[in-house]
Amino acid sequence: MNTRVNLCGTELKNPVLTASGTFGFGREYNEFYDVGKLGGIVGKGLTPLPREGNDGVRIAETPSGILNCVGLQNPGVDAFIRDELPFMRSLGCAVIVNAAGSEISDYEFMAERLSETDADMIELNISCPNVKSGGMAFGVLPKSVEQVTAAARKHCKKPLIVKLSPNVADIADNARAAEAGGADAVSLINTITGMAVDLRTRRPVLGNVTGGLSGPCVRPIALRMVRSVYKAVKLPVIGMGGIMTAEDALEFILCGATAVQVGTANISDPMAAARIVDSLEDAMKKYGINDINELTGALAD
Repeated sequence: MNTRVNLCGTELKNPVLTASGTFGFGREYNEFYDVGKLGGIVGKGLTPLPREGNDGVRIAETPSGILNCVGLQNPGVDAFIRDELPFMRSLGCAVIVNAAGSEISDYEFMAERLSETDADMIELNISCPNVKSGGMAFGVLPKSVEQVTAAARKHCKKPLIVKLSPNVADIADNARAAEAGGADAVSLINTITGMAVDLRTRRPVLGNVTGGLSGPCVRPIALRMVRSVYKAVKLPVIGMGGIMTAEDALEFILCGATAVQVGTANISDPMAAARIVDSLEDAMKKYGINDINELTGALAD
């Protein structure tokens, strides 16, 4: 049974990756199991300088999901390269670095700086607010998606993945914009904007008022968007959104994903990604799949 996939020129032993922001840089999870059994890991989002993240409550549970407004707490790109990347490289799986910023020059700097490292790929987090456009996220409009992708592409020597926001009019249009800007792949979906309120205090639960919704509750939306993007572009698609089991992962692949990212499941069950890898072949056997690549995009219309 073949579980190996090729993503942007890098062969993965299986299509299971972790999602940025839910796995740190792999250190803590490696104490539970050998993280090297995964296809790869995506580190938490990095910015040019260290960030402390948001004040107040950062995580709120919701039915079948969570809301988060962590605020990209991270050590900064230089500390990451010095202290974290060597460990990630030692794990024996693909390493994808997630890069964020608040203006175009940040993405250009991050792409150039990370291209000097031995990371396998760079994933652009374009759901960040563009401070020069009144705080509107880079990933909202196709024009800005293409602009930030093209700017990073000029400085990026690594395969470039653009992570798409679902908080848009038509995610397929934004995928086309990323393709036009020079992306090598797209990943989706990022979290859906939501909020929780406390009736007792009559205040928002989260310190930032709103946050990103993730978990099984978003999976039907994510599947629909993955299918839409797969049919719209020629780029490899990395699917995510509420994946909890091997069967969930196979559904995303059936809708068009080459690989998948496991996010919120890691928080509720530290063994989640490993469990999905361990049960992948059994799930493939159950559904008559001998080569996982044959499943990609095979959903009947």
